[in-house]
Amino acid sequence: MTNENPYLTNPLHGTSLTTVLNEIVEHYGFPLLYAYLNINCFNKNPSIIASVKFLKKTQWAREKVESFYLYQYKNLPRASDREFEKPPRERIIPHGIVAKEPAELSFEDAENLRVKRAEKTRQRATNRSSNKVNPWGNC
Repeated sequence: MTNENPYLTNPLHGTSLTTVLNEIVEHYGFPLLYAYLNINCFNKNPSIIASVKFLKKTQWAREKVESFYLYQYKNLPRASDREFEKPPRERIIPHGIVAKEPAELSFEDAENLRVKRAEKTRQRATNRSSNKVNPWGNC
């Protein structure tokens, strides 16, 4: 067994949130990031400084941005279900997997993704409500 750190294969290892944000904003721009991630700091008076400040305070948003960085900007293959449960910075990227050119994204694709996510959310809500048990029994 080697003493090599398994996280070294993760492109986020040793990369600051500011660097991640600068790279994706330079490539995609704030409007497209907002369209894909639906995080208001990319829509209302967007700036790197304000976005970093918000993302450092908001774990779910930071993880969403870091996942976007790994799987859209670095264009890595989707992580295994086991790895996907971990925060993006803790995921181990298998040896031999290298980053590719950033994915080509469009506002049209972002809208399609938003519609697909909304439908999934509706289905989950429907499933939850149909599985509820009457707390009063069969009175």
